[in-house]
Amino acid sequence: MSLLVKSSKRGQTMVALEPGRLEYVGFAAYRLSQGESLPVSAGDQELCLVLLSGRVNIEGEGFNWQNLGDRQSVFEDKSPFAAYLPPGTDARVSALSDVQIAVCAAPGVQGYEPRLIRPEDCKRSVRGKGANTRYVCDILPDSEPAHSLLVVEVRTPSGHSSSYPPHKHDTDDLPHQSFLEETYYHRINPPQGFVFQRVYTDDRSIDQAMAVENSDLVVVPKGYHPVSVPYGYESYYLNVMAGPKRAWHFHNDPQHSWLLDL
Repeated sequence: MSLLVKSSKRGQTMVALEPGRLEYVGFAAYRLSQGESLPVSAGDQELCLVLLSGRVNIEGEGFNWQNLGDRQSVFEDKSPFAAYLPPGTDARVSALSDVQIAVCAAPGVQGYEPRLIRPEDCKRSVRGKGANTRYVCDILPDSEPAHSLLVVEVRTPSGHSSSYPPHKHDTDDLPHQSFLEETYYHRINPPQGFVFQRVYTDDRSIDQAMAVENSDLVVVPKGYHPVSVPYGYESYYLNVMAGPKRAWHFHNDPQHSWLLDL
């Protein structure tokens, strides 16, 4: 089965992971025109709504967050607004402008409260060096309250590599490595471009190399998953990770770990 989920250019749903495709991670990205709304129901999952662009209100029982949004593109040098919703939460997202929003999902438990995640709450950092430099924004890291969900966004400049050297997190062997499924929601600037992503395991039981276009989704059930950005285009991706234990500990591909010494 292909690990590449192609996006749709029409309709409210830009791209969505088929229910049941992964055990722990769920994902969908939506486009709303001004005046439209999106109902969201967590059910037995916990959700993180990530406002990719535009302005919205998010309302539900016990919360009413108004006029959220401070960027018109994921390629602006700004952190997003986001919202954490625990199991059993119903909400409505109302678009105050043209909007793009992601709904990230993972198994949840009771005991958490809905909360707004403001741009200033997100930790920003620079990872790598040289043509491996990329810019990271932690939206829902393992240092913040949640049951299993981890959410981070990464911008990678033209001609650079990302999620590189190749690493994996598919073995429950803490503190050395954690088991986390993952999805990559890709955006490209300018939007007619593409990036390359490879997903592979040590035994090559999975080995897929994909040309990924704007708003496509890549599914990473296990294995290494590097990204390469061609010259002339910028890359953005939104990562969702979840597994049986909420910790991010990865293992570099030993064939390529020498790159860390450069």
